[in-house]
Amino acid sequence: MKRWIKRTLVGLFGAAVVVGGLTACSRGHHGSWSDEGVAEVRTKVVSKITRKLDLNAAQQQKLDALANEIVAQRTAFRGEGGDPRVEIPALIQGDKFDRVRAQAMLDQKTQAIQGNGPKVLTALADFYDSLSAEQQKEVRELQERRRGWFRGH
Repeated sequence: MKRWIKRTLVGLFGAAVVVGGLTACSRGHHGSWSDEGVAEVRTKVVSKITRKLDLNAAQQQKLDALANEIVAQRTAFRGEGGDPRVEIPALIQGDKFDRVRAQAMLDQKTQAIQGNGPKVLTALADFYDSLSAEQQKEVRELQERRRGWFRGH
């Protein structure tokens, strides 16, 4: 496998770790997240990753940048619309599926991913590339175990 393909796959997998961590930390929370709730979870996840990988200051700065990009992506993805648990059922309130509204929702989500996705990938690549070989190995091992940082092990 070509090196750039391998790096891209590892990078995307690493993004899944961070996003998975934010998602895993959401267990036990119900309803929409406030900005304060998101900031609290972000801080906890960054602290846990920092401890687990024993990051130096430069690496932690890159992790902070990655976390900021993920939060920005989340905000852009949610968009101006309301709670998806309200928006999606609204599509079937009438006697016909609201195709126009559904397409508008899809367009907004797609634009958010296309607009912010490259920034998230760049921040993830910068963070991963800043890790030592041993730290990268630890990330891969955590991924292989699928339990990683977020299940208390």
